[in-house]
Amino acid sequence: MSSWLEWDAAQVRRLARRLGSVLVWPPETSLIPLVDQVRAAGVDAVITPAPNHLDVMTMHAVMCVADVETVSPRMSFARWATVPPQGARA
Repeated sequence: MSSWLEWDAAQVRRLARRLGSVLVWPPETSLIPLVDQVRAAGVDAVITPAPNHLDVMTMHAVMCVADVETVSPRMSFARWATVPPQGARA
């Protein structure tokens, strides 16, 4: 593993500890799309080293099922709402 990958993994582990999260690492060689892995694992959040680790389409798909947390810059992206708020008109 390169030193950059080790650094990114260490930063993700550190943020997970701060958030009180248990990490589930996906297989490195999986051909299954990330959103399908997230859905199958039933996780509440995906932690990435930076927002650019996910392309726009993947970010959108993941935010349909889980929150996204980034290490640097430190940002939180809440999952998309799946039901309209009470009292909202359709």
